[in-house]
Amino acid sequence: MRVRAPRAVADLLVSALPALRDPLLEQRIARAWVGLVGPDVARRARPGSFFDGCLQITVDNSPWLHELTLRAPELRERLRAEFGEVRSVRVVLDTLPPDPPPVRRSGEARAVPLSAGDVREIEAATSAIPDPTLAAAARRLMTKAWRAPGARGGSR
Repeated sequence: MRVRAPRAVADLLVSALPALRDPLLEQRIARAWVGLVGPDVARRARPGSFFDGCLQITVDNSPWLHELTLRAPELRERLRAEFGEVRSVRVVLDTLPPDPPPVRRSGEARAVPLSAGDVREIEAATSAIPDPTLAAAARRLMTKAWRAPGARGGSR
């Protein structure tokens, strides 16, 4: 029996539905955007649509439009190194789309609300700490820990 190397689900989807190629690439670029361009550029520019090898980058003001237009060759090379399909970039001025909601990992569960009893226990435990700043930090830490799924407070 011949064993094949595992393939990414996205690759299988694209082979079955070629129309998904560009939207999936747009999502991959969006997830990698901050790492590719840095936080300063990412605050003012977002990757947009991808069509026929050209990625459209939206900026929110004229100075950044000018800056990124000058840096377009550098951006293109960074993008091309990571995503070979990107052959050119086009920088446009427009309102930025809102930041996408954070992606929840498949095994990551939602925080569990604390019961009134849990809150009283946390308050009782932290009331013995004389330093108010330290007590507040301990209260935040315990609350976060108890709200984690499967934790002491979250398992009730």
